[in-house]
This record gives sequence, structure tokens and C-alpha cells, in this order.
Amino acid sequence: MTTPRFASLLLLSTALVAVPALAHAQDAQDAQPVSTQPDPAAETPVEPEQAAPEEQAPEVSIPGGAIIVTGRRNANIQRVSPQVVTVLGTEEIARTGEGDIAGALGRVTGLSVVGNGYVYVRGLGDRYSLALLNGSPLPSPEPLKRVVPLDLFPTSIIASSLVQKSYSANFPGEFGGGVINLTTKAVPKESYLSIGGGVSGNTETTNKLGYTYYGAGSDWTGFDDGTRDMPKALTDFIASGATTSGSSNAALAAGGALITGNNALVQRWKHLPANFSGSIDGGTAIDVGSDRLGILFSAGYSNKWTSRDVINQRTGGLDANQLDSDFRSVNTDNQIVVNGLLGLGYEFGDNTIRWTNVYIRDTVKHTKLGLGYKNNNNVAQYLDQSTAWYERQLIDTQLVAELKPLDDTTLDLRAGYANSQREAPFEIDIESVKSNTGPLGGYFINALNGGNGGDATIAFSDLNEDLWSAGFDVSHRFSNSTSFTFGYAFQHSKRTSARRFFRYRASGSSTFVNAFGLWRPDLLLSHNVLVDLPASGSGIDYAVSFAEEDGAGAIFNASFLNHGVYGKIDSDLTEAIKLDLGVRWESGKMQTSVVPVPGFSSNPTPTEIDKAYVLPSATVTWELEPSMQLRASASQTLARPQFRELQYQLFFDPDSNRTYRGNPYLKDSKITNAEARFEWYMSAKNKISVGGFWKKLKNPIETYMDTDFVINYANAPEATLYGAELELQKYFDAFGTRQFLVSANYTWSKSRLKVSDGDTVKIASDPNVAYDASIYFRNGAPLTGQSEHIANAQIGLEDTDSLSQQTFLINFASKRSISRGVYDNGQGTQGDVIENPGFTIDFVARQGLKLAGLPVELKFEARNLTNRKHFEYQDLPNGRIQTNTYRVGRAFALSASVDF
Repeated sequence: MTTPRFASLLLLSTALVAVPALAHAQDAQDAQPVSTQPDPAAETPVEPEQAAPEEQAPEVSIPGGAIIVTGRRNANIQRVSPQVVTVLGTEEIARTGEGDIAGALGRVTGLSVVGNGYVYVRGLGDRYSLALLNGSPLPSPEPLKRVVPLDLFPTSIIASSLVQKSYSANFPGEFGGGVINLTTKAVPKESYLSIGGGVSGNTETTNKLGYTYYGAGSDWTGFDDGTRDMPKALTDFIASGATTSGSSNAALAAGGALITGNNALVQRWKHLPANFSGSIDGGTAIDVGSDRLGILFSAGYSNKWTSRDVINQRTGGLDANQLDSDFRSVNTDNQIVVNGLLGLGYEFGDNTIRWTNVYIRDTVKHTKLGLGYKNNNNVAQYLDQSTAWYERQLIDTQLVAELKPLDDTTLDLRAGYANSQREAPFEIDIESVKSNTGPLGGYFINALNGGNGGDATIAFSDLNEDLWSAGFDVSHRFSNSTSFTFGYAFQHSKRTSARRFFRYRASGSSTFVNAFGLWRPDLLLSHNVLVDLPASGSGIDYAVSFAEEDGAGAIFNASFLNHGVYGKIDSDLTEAIKLDLGVRWESGKMQTSVVPVPGFSSNPTPTEIDKAYVLPSATVTWELEPSMQLRASASQTLARPQFRELQYQLFFDPDSNRTYRGNPYLKDSKITNAEARFEWYMSAKNKISVGGFWKKLKNPIETYMDTDFVINYANAPEATLYGAELELQKYFDAFGTRQFLVSANYTWSKSRLKVSDGDTVKIASDPNVAYDASIYFRNGAPLTGQSEHIANAQIGLEDTDSLSQQTFLINFASKRSISRGVYDNGQGTQGDVIENPGFTIDFVARQGLKLAGLPVELKFEARNLTNRKHFEYQDLPNGRIQTNTYRVGRAFALSASVDF
């Protein structure tokens, strides 16, 4: 029977859904009323044949407490949550087969992964995404970011990932695209032990040509054995405060102690090895009287090789035939990830105390060898080589108490400390030139002139960030239809970052410069040449100096102090309409300062942004039918600059191979959000939803590139983002105990900068002048990182009685701008640098079986079956240049785990 309130919306729901065949698949037993409050009807006994199967809810730990339905935790959090959320539980994460949580999140509606693990929500960049672990903030190990890259987190330690796209006041105010809350695995109810391992390979890497260097004997572990510690000669040189004096005894001693055959001699590896990994997970629970103590642990190790044959082209003008550089290089990375988790939990009555500790270390041993041309000269060839060692580390400890002091009152307490580090010792870059003219034109020579005749540099980077956080949430239920939550959150982070950059330069007669330039780097830059040769009195007209450069912005400190207080009410206005209304007061004080380095002129004046905001939020949920609901939400949020973006200093990012300059006049961005969504839950597992969203960004932080290829920051006047989302999940009976799964989602979004006549921007190089905004930003240009079309699909077959899954995973993302082109007032502005992710297909198969009486899970993965390349390019008036294009290759993996 059709009820009156549904009849009035029949046409609307039909137009939104337009899948009448699905309606016949809905069982009456699945259409149960859902409420965020206790429902008297829920107390009525349900006949066994009508009871829907109970599913275990994913573990979710967020500020403001758990998501509860009819007095219990409900399996379908997406349905009962007062906000627009998507939750990936253990099973959904496992179905994707991804090794890190960033890859799994790439399957969620409206999400895309850009660069090294940064998740973009609805096309908004990583600065507009908030990442939490168990409801607490995380520090970033990246020098240019305050947002943590999610490729750091192996899926093996994550119990669930909640993505909330509509803002609610219990979350921090830096909420642009959405919040991603990772919840670690909880204390088990019973003892278990699982051991697993796997091997994998890639058609572009495994058993193919690559490059490496020796490094240290312990490199395979991801930990350096001390070989890469800064030599005493260099620490003494830095401590002297005279690092610009390149010919001093201290300088020569330091320079001669750095370059060796172990760290600078690139070796060809004709057949790169396969990848391998291993893990162990376990837990147990012990009864302590009527209480319960639980212990959970997890440890993992993986060793992966990636080799890419990359095309890098760059031009500062508008002519695709006039290239500043044109290189083909082979980049080989050996990535080692070590992770561990230790959790303790104590349950007494209705109360739980959890202590969670997470350790993640991600190390990359990088080697590059490239050959190409510069300055539109196709005669002289340049040979570039790079060797580096990048360490990223995250340590996080959290204490959470979930207490119930009264029947109608809950109290959540949390405190945490996290430390992130990034160390990059001995980043060595060496360039030699083959002129192809003259007597020595057929040889590569390094004249060490820092320009077109050869070069040699070395850098040492170190980042450390400490983050303390604490908070509480008190929730009281005044009646069956109304509850109120009040909370406070505190965050204080302090960061220090340093990058000391040194260059070798040669002087003397051209004969000796060319003769010595033929030597290997470890011989050319050895102690014998820098120290012994000048002291020998041989009369050879040749010398090499060693001095620091770019010291003005080499060291900086930053801090962020944040206080947030919120109140939120959840109320059933009627039987069918529910309201989630909240407001958050949040203050943020961000400070950055450059630490002066002797010998360099810099502006050590600290930059500070100290602002407080009132951020309202409201979501209304209208239950059209027991299985259908309509949501509408509106809110105001903000986005703050990153630490480095506030410093008017040059700084180089080795990961992107780009140079940046900050702007101390940046302002916070204010965001107005609105969205609506229709949801139809046809059964416990089958669902369809369609929605639309709109965002207005005032003073969004955007980038532009000057003719020196330096990326600068400024506040654009305004931007808008709007779009629509469609999500469908449907199970079909197949044969026997098997069923088909069809799960698909699609997001269409459009963004545009709004630059009107009279709009101005403040540029750091000349802050006293209000520049026309149209000089730097193009009206109608999309926001960086935004794809107009994002689609995902999972088509699979699985057994309902045992573990047996075969799933195809399909992904499509349309073109997106990842960087603005060069601005040249004399020629005009280049088009943006475009990434085209395109269409990919993966296949994952999981099979359970018994081996010697023990449960075993086998998993097979096949990735990028379409063999899609990675495309980054720039379109110019007379052609296209490839800025970062390479073959990704197909990847195959086989793994197994045994449960004891």
C-alpha cells in the first residue's frame, strides 16, 4: 500500500531513481523503520521469518561518539548517520585488494587519489581534505603539507574508513571537501592469530632494466645503518657559520667527505627483482572478574620496486618547439614499508578504555639516470643522475575512554600524541655534458660550473613535527526524541624543517677542467681532489670549492594552536523529519618564521594568522518511507594556508622537482556548503542514492608560475564548485550459494574561478600594489585537481556461505589541472599542466580453503589491465609537450594468509 506522504513524492522519487526493475527486488522484510532514537515499535517482537539478517557494524571512532540506532549500533552506518557519509569496513577494504588505504578510498563516490597518496574529495585539493585517526588529528611528514598522505597507512591496520562529505560541528572547521576518519582495529572478542605473505610484479619493472646504487648494507630493512649520518666534517662546517666560504679548509674537508662510490655510483640492474611482503596479526582477550582486558597487535613489512621510463619536457614560452628542457629518464625506486600496531583495551560495565599505538615507516631508495637537451639546443646532450634516500615516519599514541556515567549520558575522553619525521640525507644530483663538438665532444664532461657545463649538488633535509591533541564530548538524551552533545577539542602542533643545499664548483684552466671532468663523480669530488691536490703543491691549475646555496629559506619553524568548542542537538521534529543542528566556535593561531643562516640575507619576521570563526551546520533528514529518505544540509567551513606557503622564501620540493615561493599575505579561505541527497535502501545490502552539492569559496588559495618556473601562491577572488553524485549497489542471486554484486558510483562536478573587473590580488613580491586579479587568474578556469567526471564500478561474484570472491574494479577519471602554466606579461599565460588518469580495470580474487585443518585465504590481483599510461602534458598554441609521462605497466600479485 502506498502511504499518503509517499504518494505526494511519487513523481520525484521515480524521476530520481528511474530503475523500476529494482523495486521488485525489494523484500517486505527489509523495509524496517530506522531512527536515531529508541523506537517503541522496535520493542515489538518480530516473527523469525520476517527478521532481517543482523550484520556487524564496522568499528568507527569519531568525535562526538558512536552512531547509534534504536539503542544499539546499527550495521548500516550510512543509513542511520545524520550526515552524508560513506563507510568502508574491513570487508569492503578487502574486496578492493589495495595495499594502502589511499587506494581503497579511490573507489569511493567523488574521491580521487592525486600524487603520492593525497585524496581529493569532490575535486577539491588536499588542502580541503581533513584526515583523522580515531577522531584525532595527524601530523604530516611532508615539508610542503599539513595534510598527511594516506598512502602511509596499510589496509592491514585499518578497521574502517569513514568519509563524511557534509559538515557537522563535532569535526574541526577545516572542512572543505570532507573529512576522512580512519579507525584502527579494535580489541578482539576472542583470540586469533594470522600470518600472511605475498609476491608481486609489474610488466614495466620486474625482470626489466633499472638503476640503483649500493647505499648501505641494511637498506633492505628500510633503516640506515649509520652510513648516511652527516659526517663530522660537514657538521663542523655548518657550525662554523661560514658555509658560503667555499674554499676554506673546513669547506674543502666537508666537501671531500661526502661523495663516495657507495652513494653516487649508479649501477645498472638488468633484471629488477619481484616484490614481496609479509604480515602477522593477532589478539586475545582475558576476563578479569566481570571485566575484560584485550590485546591486539599487528606488524607488516613490504619491499617493492618501481621503475619508470619518463618523458619530461618544459618550456617557459608559448612555442612547443622551443623547449627549455627535453629529457628521457629512467627512475627506479625501492620502497620499503614497515608498520606496527599495538592496542590495549579494558571493558568494564558499559565503559571502555582503549590505548592505541601506531608505527609506520616508509622509505624510498631513489635512483635516476636521464639523458636530454636544454635551452632549445639539440646538439649538446646532458646526462643527469640522482641518488637519494627518503625516510617518512609516523608514530601515534592515543588514549580514549568511552564512559557511560548515567543511563542517558555518555562521556568520551581522548588524548593523543603524534610525531612525524621526514629525513632525506645525501640527495645527490650530478650533471655531465657531451658537447658533440671539438676534440672531447664525444665524451661526457662535468666542468662543475653550475650551469650548462656540468653540475654537482648535495642536500640534507630533516623535518620533525610534534602534535598534541585532547578533547571531550558529553552527550545527554533529554527524551526519546532529543539529545544534546557538547564538546571541546585542543590541538597544538610544532614543526621544524631544514634543507641545507650545497654545490661544488671547479676553477682552473680549461685543459684541467675538462680532464678532471672526465672522472667518475666519486673520484672527481673525493678528498684527494678537494683537499690533497691543493696541498700537494703540484702546480696543477685546478681546484674545486664547496659552499652552501639557497640558505635564506633553509630552516623554518612553524606552529599551530587550535581550540574548538561546539554544541549540537539531534531532534526528531516529527515522526518522519529529523534535525541535526550545531555550531562550532574555533580559533586558530598559525605562526611561521625563517631561521637566519649566517651569510644569507633573509627576512626573519614571523608570519602570523590569528583568527576565530563561528561555523554553523544543519542537516535535515526526511523519511519519505521506511526505506527512503531525503537529506538536505548547509554549513560554513574554512581552509587555512599550509605552513610553507606563508614564507616568502624559495624552497625546492624534490618529489615534484619544482621550486616554490610562499606569500606572507595569504588569508584563510571561507567556504559555504550546501547539498541534498535522496537515498533508497531496498534491503540490508541493496541501495541507490542520488544527490547534488554546491560550494562557494571566498579567497581560495591558488598557484601561478612565473618565468623562472617558480610556483607562487595568492588568494584568488572567488570560486564555485557544484555537481551531482549517483551511487548504486545491488546483489543478484546467481546459482547455488553464489550471488552477483554490481556496485557503481559516478560524480559529475564543475568548478570555476570567478575573476571580475576590479578584483585585485596581493602579490608577495610587491605587497603595496593591488594587482589586477585577471593578470594571474583566468576567469572560468577550473580549480586544480578537479576532474569533471569520476566513475567507479565493482562487478563481482561471491559465495554467501564461504570466502570466495571474484571482482572486477573499474575506474575512470577525466582530465584535471594539476598545475598552472607559466605567466609571462609579455607573451601571455600558458595553459595549465593537465593530468589525464583515464580508464583502468583491475581484477581481485579471494578464495578461502582449509589446509591441514587451518583456514587459509588466497588472493590474486591483476592491476591496470588496460595498460593505461600516466599522462601529464601541457597544450600550447602549436602543439603539446609531455611534462611527466610514462608507462605504468600491468601489475600482478599473489598472496596467502593462514589463521591459527
